[in-house]
Amino acid sequence: MKIALIFGTRPEAIKMAPIVKELKKQEDIETVVCVTGQHREMLDQVLEVFDIKPDYDLDIFKPGQSLTDITVNSLEGIEKVLAKEKPDVLLVQGDTTTVFSGALAAFYQQIKIGHVEAGLRTGNIYSPYPEEANRKMVGTITNYHFCPTDANRQNLLREGYKDSDIYITGNTVIDALKYTVQEDYVFEDQVLNDLDYDRDKIILLTSHRRENLGQPMRNIFTAVKDEIKDRPEVKVVFPIHLNPKVRQVAYEVFEGMDQVIFVEPLDYLPFTNLMNKVYLVMTDSGGVQEEAPSLGKPILVLRKETERMEGVEANTARLVGTDYQVIRDNLRELLDDKEAYNKMAKSQNPYGDGTAAKQIVEILKNLKN
Repeated sequence: MKIALIFGTRPEAIKMAPIVKELKKQEDIETVVCVTGQHREMLDQVLEVFDIKPDYDLDIFKPGQSLTDITVNSLEGIEKVLAKEKPDVLLVQGDTTTVFSGALAAFYQQIKIGHVEAGLRTGNIYSPYPEEANRKMVGTITNYHFCPTDANRQNLLREGYKDSDIYITGNTVIDALKYTVQEDYVFEDQVLNDLDYDRDKIILLTSHRRENLGQPMRNIFTAVKDEIKDRPEVKVVFPIHLNPKVRQVAYEVFEGMDQVIFVEPLDYLPFTNLMNKVYLVMTDSGGVQEEAPSLGKPILVLRKETERMEGVEANTARLVGTDYQVIRDNLRELLDDKEAYNKMAKSQNPYGDGTAAKQIVEILKNLKN
């Protein structure tokens, strides 16, 4: 059996890495890894952490690339790889433009498609954009849907997919943490080593989503600033996104605040270890919503909708949106109310037990061609 995996961004690489590792252990499966390079440096960092050497690197990244550029260049490159390798199944993960292009290329060649992290939905085609559309379009042409949770399965059943094609496996992002989180981890950036994670309340803040650019992001940053300014024991670590629109608002709002520590975007290894040390997490990211609960960290989700409602329902996450007062009220409660904090920190992680990759590989091995 020949299995091909296509991925192009840091989040995809993180969640595909455990599957690559597991497939490489199988003597009866030939594994082909192709990366598009939709992200470049961030993708390469993850490949290095997991010691993955792609068989094909399309290297499509160009500064200022549009969604059309990514789609066309990925589709053309992946088409050639699939035509040469002729895999039995192509695995894609998540909801990026690489995922959509890879699945479409496989469909055009009538290659079966396995969608890892299938069934996530917000119900709003433009939030997140373009991810919600990508995951729905990929679902339409997918043969094997690997869902992290039963809620994802229910989404697919409501849309008319066959139950026999749906598998609940947990999320491979939990598997990935086993490779990276270390209690005695030492950061390259001494600023992070110098923080007192036991004495102070350290908040990890990330924000970069397209739909939050502008006033929503300004609301987020202002709420954080106003709530912590009279709390010297609270520090905020902000790995600030490279997008100049994010940086402009962040620098304006947090100007002169020593409690807010800007660091450049962190590689996956230091990021997960930082998340393991902090008091709580505030983010508009997707994958962080799954990672933080597995590390016992309450998370405030800075989005109006989330495709990961399992965390909200399990009380490991709160969907606080981008409203100034709502963010500030929730942050205040978690800083002041130890009982409320503990209820979130000790809630059961709804995203699996770290065996998702093994389950997916076993399902693939048992498929009847």
